[in-house]
Amino acid sequence: MADDPKPLPGIPQSVLELSAFNPVARDNPHPLLQSLQAGCPVMRDETAKVWVLSRYKDIRDTVNDRSFVRHPLNADPESITARLVDPERDRRTSILFLDDPDHARIRQPLAKAFYARINKMRPEIEAMVDKVIDAAPATGTFDLMEEVAVPVPVLVIARILGVDEAMLTNFRQWSEDVILGLNPVRTPEENARMLSGGEALDAYFAELMQARRKAPKDDLVTDMVQLQASGEAKIEDDEVCLNLQALLVGGNLTTTDLIGNGIWLLLTHPQQAAALRANPDLAAQAVEEVLRYEAPVQVTSRIVEKDRTVAGCPMQKSQPVFMSLAAANRDPDVFEAPQAFDVTKKRASHIAFGGGPHICIGAPLARIEARHAFLKLLARYPNLRLPEQDLTWRTLPFFRGLEKLVVEG
Repeated sequence: MADDPKPLPGIPQSVLELSAFNPVARDNPHPLLQSLQAGCPVMRDETAKVWVLSRYKDIRDTVNDRSFVRHPLNADPESITARLVDPERDRRTSILFLDDPDHARIRQPLAKAFYARINKMRPEIEAMVDKVIDAAPATGTFDLMEEVAVPVPVLVIARILGVDEAMLTNFRQWSEDVILGLNPVRTPEENARMLSGGEALDAYFAELMQARRKAPKDDLVTDMVQLQASGEAKIEDDEVCLNLQALLVGGNLTTTDLIGNGIWLLLTHPQQAAALRANPDLAAQAVEEVLRYEAPVQVTSRIVEKDRTVAGCPMQKSQPVFMSLAAANRDPDVFEAPQAFDVTKKRASHIAFGGGPHICIGAPLARIEARHAFLKLLARYPNLRLPEQDLTWRTLPFFRGLEKLVVEG
């Protein structure tokens, strides 16, 4: 598929116009993002009460600036960011939205244990990817999302945490319910699902922590309760439970989308798939190009802590700043031929995982899973192709992923 430039639409006026709630943006947000970046790179959305940044440099500078805050209770109460939490409840949240010193207190021991376990388990992680792909149909047509992209991340993260495989179906559903918490315009039904899923995961992880204290096993939950016992992790039980949920949000649905988006791109750019087949050493670079070109997470945000100038514009305390990672990763000031998908080209660093102290904690695991999945799929199916189909992209705002991807092996 050629990456032909098309006439740019008018400049978007709202952050929701750039989200999956807009059918045009859901199908392809990039022309809208190009218009925004070229015509209004620092936009004020008075309806949502947020600022929107779309240039690479502005976004990189902002995510790396520790003077911004994250917790939604610090946001303008009229903004869509404030809708991420219930102001009547306490400030209980995960490292996704915590600010220092609590953010560092929790993230540092969690990341240390998580990364050590990933390194230790890498051969097992790759074997789990193999197991899922080997179980997919050998020939004929099948839904790659259902057969591969959905089961791989949940199987891997469940094994890392120590979740019983018999619980995988529930585990996946609960994690999909919890991720609705990142939708600032939830329906009452979605809010109920989010709360129910969170309560179910809280109860499950609390029970699992108690079981691991009595009978340790080779998993991350055991690592965390042992770090608690030694005093290295000064984290309460409810904080451990909540942040194990954050690992699900950070690495389950988004890794599903990374695998699905990547295979879709490779199959719609057959020369790129051929290049990767011919040179498997390109796999790591291919993952980075997928992340740059069609990142699963489209937006990140920060909140202005005090009146200041951001990206040349005066901003006021409590105003949220939304940052389009998707626009930044195709910024022509940074990337040569940014609208072309090319796994053979060494690019500047993308910012698909955000940056600064809140850079995605699940990034190393996502890279391992996607890299191995791409190579395994292309090797097992030398003639893998996309039959004619109408693609349906998920409607979760600020995320980008396919609901279904029919392939023919």
